[in-house]
Amino acid sequence: MNEKNSVIYQLNGRPKLKEAIPLGLQHVLAMFVGNVTPLIIISGALGLSLDDKTILVQCAMLVSGLVTLVQCYKIGPFGAKLPIVMGTSFGFVSVATAVGAKYGYEGVLGACLAGSLIEIVFGTYISKIRKFFPPVVTGTVVLAIGISLLPTGINYFAGGIGASDFGSLSNLLLGSIVLVTVLFCKQYTKGITSIASILIGLIVGYIVAIPMGKIDFSQISNMALISIPMPLQFGFEFHIDAIFAFVCMFIVSGVETVGDITAITHSGVGRDATDEEISGGVMADGFGSVIAALFNSMPTTSFGQNVGLIAMTKVINRNVVGIGAGFLILAAIFPKFGALISLMPASVLGGASVMMFAMIAVSGIKLITSEPLNNRNSTIVAVALGLGVGLTLVPGVLSQMPEPIQLIFGDSGLIVVAIIAIFLNMVLPKEESEVKNKIEVGNSSTQAS
Repeated sequence: MNEKNSVIYQLNGRPKLKEAIPLGLQHVLAMFVGNVTPLIIISGALGLSLDDKTILVQCAMLVSGLVTLVQCYKIGPFGAKLPIVMGTSFGFVSVATAVGAKYGYEGVLGACLAGSLIEIVFGTYISKIRKFFPPVVTGTVVLAIGISLLPTGINYFAGGIGASDFGSLSNLLLGSIVLVTVLFCKQYTKGITSIASILIGLIVGYIVAIPMGKIDFSQISNMALISIPMPLQFGFEFHIDAIFAFVCMFIVSGVETVGDITAITHSGVGRDATDEEISGGVMADGFGSVIAALFNSMPTTSFGQNVGLIAMTKVINRNVVGIGAGFLILAAIFPKFGALISLMPASVLGGASVMMFAMIAVSGIKLITSEPLNNRNSTIVAVALGLGVGLTLVPGVLSQMPEPIQLIFGDSGLIVVAIIAIFLNMVLPKEESEVKNKIEVGNSSTQAS
């Protein structure tokens, strides 16, 4: 295969199935555990039954597959027509847990439904306010996304939070085997083995984990062969304070999606995202969350690990991701198929995730430095990251603040990063070199006309 001419590096190319299937499955494996984990955490915190948890997991996979297809191929104004993998957002976990404890899961779904409509409106007008999202802002958000995901990757690497053998030698060894396999395939092989290095690493880790006794296939035997997820199984309740907390998170989710879209086009295509791509992508974020609420699930968002996968492999083809979306839908309908993937030990996923999450941070750095990193831009990055990431690293720093403030800012440093970066970009004066360049460009345009 001539890598430079392969259609898998083309946005709209039609790759052969022998290439597209493993690359699409690679995307699914990269995000599968992360997609269902938020619902497992929330359902556990709210004391939902095992049957309810099973329903939520199936719904999460179905919604993720459907909304990923919307992003890849577009329906009306919804979708960026880019290889954006959509999944259940981790950012809403703390807010949803607090709302659920107060109003039940119906209150969570009601706030999700109402807040998602606001994000659709936000996406409709985002092209008009895009000037507030230059590379220094979106790059800082993308960098913060990568940094914020690194603890998740390391927790997976060590066996997953709450695991009885967390940090054990066997978990660290298993994660290391995956990471070394990924690095070897990526750097020392060519063609499909290099491109699918993440998939190969995950398969190797999965196989090694079996004789280590880390996979119990007996859990699959009692599962139904086919089970169709059904909508509206929990109902809705609407409460103003819950909706307000969710709306704030949806705005941040929209900004995060802008950052992910920018990272995908920048690292995969080598250009800036268009207004249509950004608007359609953010609107699809909200539209997907409407579908999620109807199908008993949590808000959807673009998945950072898959952005990192694209940045790492340069496989930008949206049909590859479309095939991955098909696997997600199959996993929702055929529980045993999804269970085989969900049995993957956390340390196996961690071995691949650490590298993918770090690549997101690298994409953010590339975005930031696509413009001169002068004193002004350095200040924006430093203050936004210092406060936003710093708040995340020090739990309880807002414990004396009113409950709504804790709900919105306490566990999501991305909100703080986005707000500070946007605000400072608006109020800090442009440096003389930037103003001079704009004047020269304007004069050149006038003379040309």
